[in-house]
Amino acid sequence: MPPLNLLIKPVSGSCNMRCSYCFYTDEISHREETMPNRMSPQTMETLIDRALTFADEDCTFTFQGGEPTLAGLAFFKDFSTFAKNHPRSEKVRIHYSFQTNGLLIDSGWADWFSKYQVLVGISLDGPKSIHDRYRIDHNHLGTFDRVMDAIRLLDAYKVDYNILTVVTNASAYKGRKIYNFFQKNHLNFQQYIECLDPLDVSRGTSEYSLTPEHLGRFLKDIFDCWYSDIKSGHYVYNRYFENLMMIILGLGPESCNLRGICSPQWVIESDGSVYPCDFYVLDEWKLGNICTDSFETMEHTRQTSGFIQVSHYLPEECRRCKWLNFCRNGCRRNRQITETGMAGKNYFCDAYRTFLEYACPRLIEIYHLLKQPSMDR
Repeated sequence: MPPLNLLIKPVSGSCNMRCSYCFYTDEISHREETMPNRMSPQTMETLIDRALTFADEDCTFTFQGGEPTLAGLAFFKDFSTFAKNHPRSEKVRIHYSFQTNGLLIDSGWADWFSKYQVLVGISLDGPKSIHDRYRIDHNHLGTFDRVMDAIRLLDAYKVDYNILTVVTNASAYKGRKIYNFFQKNHLNFQQYIECLDPLDVSRGTSEYSLTPEHLGRFLKDIFDCWYSDIKSGHYVYNRYFENLMMIILGLGPESCNLRGICSPQWVIESDGSVYPCDFYVLDEWKLGNICTDSFETMEHTRQTSGFIQVSHYLPEECRRCKWLNFCRNGCRRNRQITETGMAGKNYFCDAYRTFLEYACPRLIEIYHLLKQPSMDR
């Protein structure tokens, strides 16, 4: 049995920021069900009990939002204490990860992260001028300085963290500036994700919408910087590039958008409702509720719903493409739905194709370089 990974939203979509491009705010607007602003202790305990009973050897609890820190530090202390004292905790290895905007991080949070070896993701879109364009608080004020304060605090407490950056049309031509800023601040664990357009809106029509042309340019600029650093002996983790090298090695990528089909996921809302993907926390795809339904029952619902099956469709153009093994048509959320209701060609196809043509020979070179024992990773 593979490790059990749960993505938990303890405060649903509640957030202390008003990011212009927030995909989850858009998802909530498409739901009829209203979620509580905070997961109850009863739901929390049921979730942990069912998860640790179902898990085989490993169970990862990942917290996301909205902004999960709004649940309060006491909630997470109770969570980790209950999990640690669970009868199955001696047989199941428990792991934690936490995605946050950083605004509420103080010494108490940093201490809890450190104590439970929580892997933290910090949302940071680049230097101040880029980050503050879209990542604003309730008062429409930029949040850059507060995020950087949180990062320095995590450093002080020796907390492992990575940087999550949303790429928009406004930032896509500033890839080198973003990368150099991260390097100057020793932020060497990076993940870049494409900005999502709202549901039921034509692609590329929002002010922040990312176009395939701009994404292709961004990937090339980031790659050139990364390649130069790796060649000079300075290791930088880039999730996308690492996954491409896993494919070169013949391994399955860990990132689901490179697997070709949707993978089974468990996304748990604040009321215990369970969904198959963070991008599809919608009424029509609900699998059940952790408080009333077993994992086996919800897995059956996943299979009969056809959610994963929709992602199996591969356009003929993809089948003929030389880069299919590296691209695999990307994330379902970025695929254009066909007349038959299947997930068709990826909106960012041209970006991936031009980038892979540009970078693949050097990716293979770096792969062989990183295999050398002298390379410090």
